[in-house]
Amino acid sequence: MVRPSMLLAIGALAAATVACAPVDDPSTASTAGPAGSTGTATACTKDQLKLVNAGKLTIGTDKPAYEPWFKDDDPSNGQGFESAVAFAVAGELGFDRTEVQWNTVKFDSAFAPGAKQFDFDINQVSITPDRAKVVDFSNGYYTVKQAIVAIDGSKFAGAKSLAELKDARIGVQVGTTSLDAVRSVIKPSDDPNVYNEQIDAITALKNEQVDALVVDLPTAFYVTAAQVEKSRIVGQFSSTGGAPEEFGLVMEKGSALKSCVDKAVDALKSKGELAKIEQEWLGSAAGAPELT
Repeated sequence: MVRPSMLLAIGALAAATVACAPVDDPSTASTAGPAGSTGTATACTKDQLKLVNAGKLTIGTDKPAYEPWFKDDDPSNGQGFESAVAFAVAGELGFDRTEVQWNTVKFDSAFAPGAKQFDFDINQVSITPDRAKVVDFSNGYYTVKQAIVAIDGSKFAGAKSLAELKDARIGVQVGTTSLDAVRSVIKPSDDPNVYNEQIDAITALKNEQVDALVVDLPTAFYVTAAQVEKSRIVGQFSSTGGAPEEFGLVMEKGSALKSCVDKAVDALKSKGELAKIEQEWLGSAAGAPELT
């Protein structure tokens, strides 16, 4: 995600509302594995991978590591959405948990130019054209959804479907995928209240000038945790139209691991494992049930 201030030390999720349209990594990194490999299936076997630390898969993320992406500020415990994804990818690459080590990497440093002290980094980093010029991204492991935030106990806070929000006064920021989603998916009876800045939409919710706020899900976690007291995520929903924002695993530019990491992510998608992890850690258990 495009973060402003590391989630104000709560996950760096504040400015993600202006969703970044993802692109396929424009790099021309070879589909072969490590140097000397032929790009065959065996190129991605553990003993042939070119690693930062021999025999260990080194994964980077920021500290503190906040929920629901991690749990108890401990990426190594396998709990939380991104910790679970990281270990699932490691497993596809042939590593067990004892062969995975974590490095602390500041958010902005992960996708800055230059050599990396990790094999891949996982930290809610959105795939964007500018970032893809200086780092490699895996195929997306999470497509960012939209979310509805309301004041707990208010008229629309208990909505169980998008249809129940038809008559809500909805606040949303101009020029965002969230605005597109309001108009194309929720289709409220009245036009949404559109604000130039996200903070203005948030203030409108605080002052009860709107009934609900629509932002992307990562931002919703931030809003409810740090910006609006007694607010709650009513639910999440998939938007339509336009290119979705996706999170990708970050690697050094030209990384020999890219093709293997892509294969691992794709395998987890095809088996439904990523969907299961998402539902467990970003669904109802995280206070963001699916709305249809």
